[in-house]
Amino acid sequence: MFAANSPSESAHGWPGVSVILTVINEAAHLKSAIAAIFESGYPGEIEIAIAVGPSKDGTLEIAKALTADPRIRVVDNPSGRTPDGLNSAIAATKNEIIVRVDGHSEISPGYIRRAVEILQETGAVNVGGVMAAEGISGFQRAVAIAMRSKIGVGSARFHTGGKSGSTDTVYLGVFKRSAIEAIGGYDSRFTRAQDWEMNFRLRKAGGVIWFDPNLKVTYRPRKSARELASQYFQYGRWRHAVLRHHKGSTNARYLAPPTNLIIHAISIPLALFINPVFWLAPLSYLSIITLASFKLGRNWTERVRLPIVLIIMHFSWGFGFISSPRTLISK
Repeated sequence: MFAANSPSESAHGWPGVSVILTVINEAAHLKSAIAAIFESGYPGEIEIAIAVGPSKDGTLEIAKALTADPRIRVVDNPSGRTPDGLNSAIAATKNEIIVRVDGHSEISPGYIRRAVEILQETGAVNVGGVMAAEGISGFQRAVAIAMRSKIGVGSARFHTGGKSGSTDTVYLGVFKRSAIEAIGGYDSRFTRAQDWEMNFRLRKAGGVIWFDPNLKVTYRPRKSARELASQYFQYGRWRHAVLRHHKGSTNARYLAPPTNLIIHAISIPLALFINPVFWLAPLSYLSIITLASFKLGRNWTERVRLPIVLIIMHFSWGFGFISSPRTLISK
């Protein structure tokens, strides 16, 4: 299994940490995610709770096999909902510092240690870093490039990097249990966008969310255009739900994809049936993403795939945002 922390390391005064994961159909990545936790070099105590939702690929069997290491436990998440799994994993652990990890991500060496230091240095209630998207297949590599670019995801620092400092949200996060419990944990109504929603409540309660670009988590993008479209549709759908629920939380970058979609939905019919001048908007958009793809792509294969990836991300997010029903969450 995994190498245990030595008594001398644990005696250095580093606080124990509780690592939480909620997973569904993560058989391909779960072992790597857990291995990265133990290989991160944290000198204090580590306990891990894996909340497993209904899976069809053997994820539960893999998770149970991992419990041969006494520091790992499996928690049932029958609903399969991410916030339910996270809350169950938190309830099954004991340490004040909680580290969230995804089943399809791998934290970098030194990640936990540096995050704990930042919590102590800044007084923040949650810290996080860069969602370092890295693809394996050709399509994934194109998605990873788009996810790390401003033209793909806007100016969010956890995607594109930037200076350390307070921010509105971070990817995953290393946070204080007391702060999470004070606001009632993750809101189980938010199937998606639960991190952003929770961080909004933490900030509203007076807490500081801190970003540090040196904290990196490897993220594996979706493997197909269909999966990517579904992912970004859900992102847009649930982000609108958060904005409706928390008045005053609107950010201009969240409005860009739906605005872009509306402009095209109006311009194309007008260009076809009224006046060709209305082709200006869609042609300008295509020119911009083509030029951006040429600059971002490292080879011609990526340069050809990137415009398709960017269009899928932009329009799926925008359509999800526009079509988000008011009944998506209960009051």
